[in-house]
Amino acid sequence: MRVTTAFSRLLRLGKGVVVKKVQFGRGTVIVEVALRRRRLVCPECEFSTRARKDTRPEMSSWRHLDLGVWRLEIRCQRRRLWCPVHGARTEGVPFARPLSDFTRDFECLVAWLATRTDKTTITRMLRIDWRTIGRIIKRVCEDELDPDRLAELYEIGIDEVSWKKQHNYLTLIADHRRRQVVWGCGGKGQKAADAFFTELDPDPASSPPPVSAGQPRQPPEPAIMVPFGPCPTVPAGHGIPAAWLGPDRELDLAIVARASRLTAVSMDMTGGYAKSVRHHAPHATICIDPYHVVQLANQALDEVRRAYWNELRSLADPDAAKRFKDSRWCLLKRPEKLTDEQAATLARIKAAGGEVWRAYTLKEAVRGIFEAGLSLEDVEVLIKRLLSRLARSRLDPFIRLGKTIRKHRDGILAAIRLGINQGRTEALNNKVRLITRRAYGFHSAQAALALIMLTCGPVTLHLPHELYALGTG
Repeated sequence: MRVTTAFSRLLRLGKGVVVKKVQFGRGTVIVEVALRRRRLVCPECEFSTRARKDTRPEMSSWRHLDLGVWRLEIRCQRRRLWCPVHGARTEGVPFARPLSDFTRDFECLVAWLATRTDKTTITRMLRIDWRTIGRIIKRVCEDELDPDRLAELYEIGIDEVSWKKQHNYLTLIADHRRRQVVWGCGGKGQKAADAFFTELDPDPASSPPPVSAGQPRQPPEPAIMVPFGPCPTVPAGHGIPAAWLGPDRELDLAIVARASRLTAVSMDMTGGYAKSVRHHAPHATICIDPYHVVQLANQALDEVRRAYWNELRSLADPDAAKRFKDSRWCLLKRPEKLTDEQAATLARIKAAGGEVWRAYTLKEAVRGIFEAGLSLEDVEVLIKRLLSRLARSRLDPFIRLGKTIRKHRDGILAAIRLGINQGRTEALNNKVRLITRRAYGFHSAQAALALIMLTCGPVTLHLPHELYALGTG
């Protein structure tokens, strides 16, 4: 068997790719290939043509999977074409993504390793640069991510997660039914939520219908066929064909908008997400996670504890403040999970009474409302009693807590009624934190989001040998 034939079967670069020459250098194997197809394909769209603009004088090079300890490179002299949409472009190749210096098999291996180990290990194992890993991750994510992942959203969760120091956040949208992250962006708050709804239902006027390459521009057909012409509220090409409307009626975009399918949106009580949801999806039920209500109660208790500790420090007896300093965890933990020493400390606090013990009883009252086994009617009665008790507590942190619970009362009850909370979203956030920490930092939010979507999103990564076994490689 000839060497070129052996490497053609070994590399499996795709239909129309022929190995012409194989050179063995110092630690490197260079495989020169040629494209035998007659039609030139634009690397950024599906446009193809027989017309050739010219041929590049220099050869293109791609890094392929290593051949043992040998570094394997593929080189090819490519032609250029003129695409009506993208202009002059170098023809695409079946074994590599556009604007990439690596083959698809190599990038699949890098993406798979990035979801399971740190970047330092990948750089040493595959002999590539740190930043190159981030660029490969973004390319694979853009190529493999399902563009229709936002089409069937009904119950979602919105939450933010910090991804590096100095208050850098990512806003993530999780689908409760698929248990996956389906969207993300840098930043947090109402602006980030508005960006999600803008992508969920883009403005038809800002995205005109695409024009087929090589075809003359034609005026678009009416989007909605009615006796009196197209509906003025829906641009041509973006409506429902053959829909029937009355003579004096207009089509409401909410009827066909994907945001109109949302039935429930879970979130916490911060970030301004609720305001965006009420504006873009007013029909969706906002569910406030009970876990965050208990978390606010813990923060109020800790605020009372710190104020009391500072008061003890100002007294003449420094030992009293020292003895009270280690009481934090016995106050915040569940009573059934206390150690013997922590239980003894809690007993001393109870015997002493005062504001700290009253704050502890209020915190336990908040936690008790969301215990399993209580019906919705029981929770409504308990919240009503709790709000009255918090208003009369004479503890400023708990008075503020009562106002917050009163403001979000409907959302808290909706979460209990529908059984939707931020549990899955928080679990995904913990996985995201592990990913960002294991990667030892990202230089951009897009690189971090790409790795998050590959790991927690609707993407199934395969190793190169798995792709060939499935018949897709």
